[in-house]
Amino acid sequence: MKHSVHSHPRFEGVFWLETPTGVKLATRNLVEGLSVYGEELVHVEGVEYRVWNPYRSKLGAAIYKDIREIFIKQGLKILYLGSASGTTVSHVSDIAGLTGVVYGVDFSPKVMQQFIMNVVEKRKNVVPILADATKPETYVHFVGLADVLYADVAQPAQAQLVVSNSRLMLRRGGGVLLAVKARSIDSVEDPEKVVKREVKTLVDNGFEVLQTLDLEPYERDHVMVAAVYRG
Repeated sequence: MKHSVHSHPRFEGVFWLETPTGVKLATRNLVEGLSVYGEELVHVEGVEYRVWNPYRSKLGAAIYKDIREIFIKQGLKILYLGSASGTTVSHVSDIAGLTGVVYGVDFSPKVMQQFIMNVVEKRKNVVPILADATKPETYVHFVGLADVLYADVAQPAQAQLVVSNSRLMLRRGGGVLLAVKARSIDSVEDPEKVVKREVKTLVDNGFEVLQTLDLEPYERDHVMVAAVYRG
């Protein structure tokens, strides 16, 4: 069986690959020949795709779980809080393309060094920002106004962090994806209650919540929240 590729029915720049080992999510590789985190590279009709592992990426997991909206498209400006070593950022970079830009914020110098080596040095549309995401005023001048805010930060006040960053840097009508890590917020309380409280914080601060999506079996005690900033 040959590989074949089909565009995702809803998300521009996201693809389903049919392979001998099953159907796999993928993005078109912005930097041909380079794998970021050991992912499989697949060639179909002269185009190279990177398999998107849902066990390594919460956004990938959310797409497998049929999230209704990811907001990320070619040419957009994306503020990514919690870039870590760049696994998911690299796929976001693929989707945004060379006409888009991804600002990756992380607090850890060690992790930022990995991020720069793995992703930034090879991708012209990714900008690293070593900063504390709870202090958006320290990097607003780098970012300006973003179209999409993605947050994957292991901090207690995750929704509040989204609120403060959005007020400074997200355009009205901009999309938000928040990966709520319930155990990072409260290791004892019922995760469902934690998620409800985070969602309420967004709603109370001018966000329209479109969907909350449990990421099991790919991630335990994680929920992806999709919202729109109404201001």
